[in-house]
Amino acid sequence: MKTDALKVPGATLHYEVRGAGPVLLLICGGVYDAAGYAALAGQLADRYTVVSYDRRGNSRSPLDGPPEQQSIEVHGDDAHRVLAAVGVTADEPAYVFGNSSGAMIGLELTARHPGQVRALVAHEPPLFEMLPDRDHWRDVIRNVRDTFAKEGAEAAGQVLTAGFEMSSGPARDDAAADEQQRVPGGGQGPQGEPEPEMLEMMARLARNMEFFIGYEVPPFATYVPDVAALLASSVRVVAAVGEASEGEPPYRGALAVAEQLGIGHVVFPGDHGGFGAQPVAFAAKLHEVLSNS
Repeated sequence: MKTDALKVPGATLHYEVRGAGPVLLLICGGVYDAAGYAALAGQLADRYTVVSYDRRGNSRSPLDGPPEQQSIEVHGDDAHRVLAAVGVTADEPAYVFGNSSGAMIGLELTARHPGQVRALVAHEPPLFEMLPDRDHWRDVIRNVRDTFAKEGAEAAGQVLTAGFEMSSGPARDDAAADEQQRVPGGGQGPQGEPEPEMLEMMARLARNMEFFIGYEVPPFATYVPDVAALLASSVRVVAAVGEASEGEPPYRGALAVAEQLGIGHVVFPGDHGGFGAQPVAFAAKLHEVLSNS
């Protein structure tokens, strides 16, 4: 694995490159960083040049200044710059996979820089503004924002967790719960004494929680993808859902994308964090989908 740092406006991005073949960019969401995709990347590196990165403000990608409200548009430009840094051009576009808010970033990347993208798999984007119960989510996010200002990240995370009511409990990135009890992707952590790398990663994720709750959740919740630009593009967009997360908000967000684009949806193994909990099966499904692109 090769690691490098990329200076972008307002931040420095840590990114990782594994394998050989066509470029596959993995965009994480929530509190996760590139390490959250390590198992999935390991399964795919024999067929792809797998690129993952820590999003700005998280883990090893510090901002140039103090924390500030984030935007999907800026994060989309970050993904564009990472692709350019690893040599992606219109002649050799990349495959892109994004989970959760990473799927939203993937949609923005595809809408604004379609020449860089061969195909996008958008896995369970929490697009609250596209849901029939958007007014409920506006109330939830307003409560998260106000609680963060008054009581801090932990209390705001509890508000978000209560709003989600996701079937497998509060361990997922969007539920903003105690990540130290889980490995990335929602699977149970290893039994016994964790390896030093795992401890280091969990410490990073815990530190990311305040940034996620206070500076990403409120602005990201207002995002609506540019459907017209996506329809005008020749990029194949795949709306992906987890077989175990039917009815949950991010699942419904993927269905909303599918409806707006006039496409079907593809079912992946596991739930919202299936990429981490079931990396072998998830990688096989992702390769199948990309091979059909």
